[in-house]
Amino acid sequence: MELAVRALVVWQLTAGTVRRRLRDERGEGVISTAIAVLIMALIGLLMWTVFQRVFNDAGTRIETNVSDIG
Repeated sequence: MELAVRALVVWQLTAGTVRRRLRDERGEGVISTAIAVLIMALIGLLMWTVFQRVFNDAGTRIETNVSDIG
């Protein structure tokens, strides 16, 4: 009987710990912030790539037009 009571107590403590861990939301803000930072970094990289292409193309066009004119 004593073994059954001990097993029941251990089971209840373990189940309570698992339930608390499942409801615990610590760290959610850190994960969300990390995801937001990664998304912003990807957007920044995309913007830089587009910026570089636009100005390189514009420079090439200007040089071509100047060569044609003069």
